[in-house]
Amino acid sequence: MADALERKRKEAARAELIAAIEELGYPGEFGEVIAAELGGEKSMRRMTAYLRGANPQSPEEIADEMLAIVEQRRRWVEQKVSEHANASITAFYNRSRED
Repeated sequence: MADALERKRKEAARAELIAAIEELGYPGEFGEVIAAELGGEKSMRRMTAYLRGANPQSPEEIADEMLAIVEQRRRWVEQKVSEHANASITAFYNRSRED
């Protein structure tokens, strides 16, 4: 049930992003490509907010922002993986030991 809700929210975010791209005068297919590259609901909502707030003047500006969002997401994921690995090794070092 939670998966269905997540899919519904992601699809709504995708539709809003495509609509925002079309409102700027670009084809819906461009919005579909941007949405596919972003992948996640939060990333798509962030991109939609950028489109509506910044009103970019070229498709290059839109693509640049999309790449920035993708890169920030990638760095966030890397940080979380690193934090998990660090916590695991710390737990290993701090485990109780028998002589």
